[in-house]
This record gives sequence, C-alpha cells and structure tokens, in this order.
Amino acid sequence: MPQAASRTAVPLVPLALAAAAGAALIAVAEPRTALLAVAAVIVFLVTFLNTEIAIHLIILSMLFSPEAFIGGGGGVEVGKLARKGTQAVFRFEDFLLVVVGLSWFARTAFRKELGLLVRTPLNLPIAAYAVANMLATSLGVLQGDVGAKQGFFYTLKYIEYFVLYFVMVNTLRDERQLRRYLFTGFATCAIASLIGILQIPTGQRISAPFEGKEGEPNTFGGYLVFMLALVLALWVQSRTAPAFFGWLGMMALISLPLLFTLSRASWLAAIPMVLTLLTLTDRKLLIALPIVIAVVAAPLVFPKAVQERFAYTYSAPPEPDQVRIGKTRLDSSTSARIESWRYGLTAWTRRPFLGYGVTGFPFMDAQYVRTLTETGLVGLGVLTWLVLAIFRTAWQTIRTMSDPFYRNLAMGYLAGLVGLLVHGIGANTFIIVRIMEPFWFFTAIIVLLPTLAATRPTSPAPVAAPAMPRFPAGGSPLRPR
Repeated sequence: MPQAASRTAVPLVPLALAAAAGAALIAVAEPRTALLAVAAVIVFLVTFLNTEIAIHLIILSMLFSPEAFIGGGGGVEVGKLARKGTQAVFRFEDFLLVVVGLSWFARTAFRKELGLLVRTPLNLPIAAYAVANMLATSLGVLQGDVGAKQGFFYTLKYIEYFVLYFVMVNTLRDERQLRRYLFTGFATCAIASLIGILQIPTGQRISAPFEGKEGEPNTFGGYLVFMLALVLALWVQSRTAPAFFGWLGMMALISLPLLFTLSRASWLAAIPMVLTLLTLTDRKLLIALPIVIAVVAAPLVFPKAVQERFAYTYSAPPEPDQVRIGKTRLDSSTSARIESWRYGLTAWTRRPFLGYGVTGFPFMDAQYVRTLTETGLVGLGVLTWLVLAIFRTAWQTIRTMSDPFYRNLAMGYLAGLVGLLVHGIGANTFIIVRIMEPFWFFTAIIVLLPTLAATRPTSPAPVAAPAMPRFPAGGSPLRPR
C-alpha cells in the first residue's frame, strides 16, 4: 500500500471501532442507554474529525444541558429528580468532556505531530491537584469512609474540566479561531441570561436552564459574576460607540438575572471583583462612577425582592441556634452554614493531612472547608498552589499584552478569579462544573494569549520611495544644455 494511502487509512481504524462498539451497545442496551451510546459515538467521530466543533458543543452545553442520574433504581434517568440519593449526577457536558478527551487521545495517537500535552505553567499544579484527590479518596475507600463507586465518579467530576483546558491549549492555533470561541462563549452567556430574565415573573429564585423546579441559584450566580467581570473589562476598553453600547447592553443583560438569583454569596463575590478591576484598569472613572450611582440609588432602584433578601440576613425572625456576631443575629441559613464550617473544621483535625476522601464527609456548601475535610492540608495546599499559578499567569499576560482587547480580557479574567475565590466561601465553587467549565475555558485562552500575539502575522514594513535625484544647475542630465 502506498504511504499516502496508508496514512489516509489509519485514522479510519478508530472510527470503525467506535461505530462497531456503538452498534453492539444499541443491540443489547435499553433505549435510553442506547441513545446515549449513539450520541457518544457521534460526538467521538465529530471530535476525531474536527475538535473545534466539539469545543463549540461543550461551550454551548455548559449552561444548556440536563442532568442524568446513574444508579439508585438502576439504569440511566434523565431530568431533575425530586430527591437525590446515592445516584451519581452527571450533565450532558460531563459526558461530552469524557468523550472529547478519549477522542483527543485517540487523535494524538494517530497524529504524532499534534503532541499529547502542550507545556504550560499550570500542568504541574493541575497534575498535583488530581493526584491529591485520587490519593485522598483511595485512602478513604481503604478506611471505609468512601464508597468505591461513588468516590470514583465524584473524583472524576472534580478533575474532568481539566480535559477542556488541555484540549483548548492543544488545539487553539490562531486569533480567528479564538474569536469564534469567544463569540460562542459570550453568546451562551447572553442566551442563559435571557432565559434567567424570563424566570423573574415566576417569583422564584432564578437559576440556569434545565435546573428543574429546585434549581441552583448560587451556581448560576457564580457563573454570572465571572462572566460579568469579563464583560465589564471589555466595556471599559471599548473605543467605538457600537462596542461601548454593545458591551453595556451585555452588562445589563447579566446584571439583572444576577440580582434575581438572590444569591448572597454571588453578590458578595461581585464586590471584590469590581474593586479588583477598578485597581487594574487605567480608566478608573468609567467604573467608579456607575458604582457610586448604584450605591446611592440602590434603595430606590433595586427590586423589592433583592432588598428583602439582603435585609433578611440580619433581620430574620428569631429561631433557635441562630448565630450572633456582636449584637447582630444572622438568619437560620447563614447560621447553619457557619455551624457546618465549625463542624467540618473540628472533624478535619482528626484527619489533618489527607482528610476523609472525596464524598467521605457530609455535604458542605463551602469550598475551602470541604477541601480540608475531603483532602486535608495536602489538598488545600495543592489547590492554593494551583490558584497562585493561575494568578501569576494571568498577571504576566496583563503585563505583556499590548492589544487593548486582549489585555482587558485578561484583566476581566483576573477580576473574575478574585470574585470566584470569595464566592467559594459560601459555595463549592471550584468543583461546580457549570462554573469551572467556563473558568477553565477562559483560563486556556489567557494562557495562550501571549503565544497568539507573538505569532500574529505582521504587515511588511513599507518600502521607502527612492529619493528624487538632484540635478546640477542648468537642467536635467537627460536634456542637453
């Protein structure tokens, strides 16, 4: 077989194997499982042939994917369960990430020039974070604190969004491709925000699409805070009227559902996010003036539900076990969260180094205390290392970028990171897929911006026009005297 024909035929091998595996599953599985198998085969084939299409699908599915439950009554259930038990909870993007990751590995196996992993400043801390979670969970299984199946699936969920980061840094090649990704990312945010606004008349706390009757407003709020940081930074740098009013409209579109999530953790996260951006930008007045106007006009402009939610923190009806800070009595929800922190910190002292393993300790809606109880000082130390590496990389990007759009994109990202760090006080921010997928998508972009700028084609230097000859007095040398 000629060499060219051989190179063409080799990639068909995994495609044929994937098709055969899908056909076998369809023949023996129940309808829902067979449908998932067909979808997996299709995504695998699409990713193998064109990774960019798969990444666009993942970006769209970040906010527009239903939940699936494996376990419990057996088989696969799609939708929102009224009560969650021992089921492993997955979303469509979880499924996409696994299939895209497997397809990427297969693609690199057949195309050696692609390379498995591009070297970035985050590779080592990411690997250490994954190892710390796996080690703590394995130890928890041996000690009887963690169920093997549950621990495996949840550990997989903790680290699966890194797949998106590595696929992005290995496939993003030029600025045109980058702008396509950014368009899909911001369009997804705009559509999700519109859907959130449509939920306001129901009177319930709004959440992301496909969350069911009891959604997760805190998760949606964290996502909106991060995206608002990016949009606010791009609005500040806009130099034309269409860009200025376009980003301003996007800010309004995100801010309204953010308010109606009634998520106090998200509102709190927005404050240091804005202050960080105010510190980084050169156009401080453009940010400071709206802040002053919002603070002064808040009692008159902010919706009644938002004002009541804010006041409820310290003016809720008295109930047993409410926490007092000085003369201020906190509401039952905040008090219960503080008590869970105390309980978690007390339990952590009995397993200080590697904790109880992922899912080895009762649920806690607080990232840092949960990290301590599940993975101990080792896990919290590695998470801190990872965050510092991200912070340093983003700061270096801000310092080296000259293009105002990309420099402000990095500023917005860094401000969003600060907001998410504060959000993690009252939420499991860094293990929530709907927050972490957009976060790691933009992390890959920020890491690659200096490389993309360095490889940007430059226009050739203009050729200087030849100087006009100076003729001696008396006329041109081409004319006889």
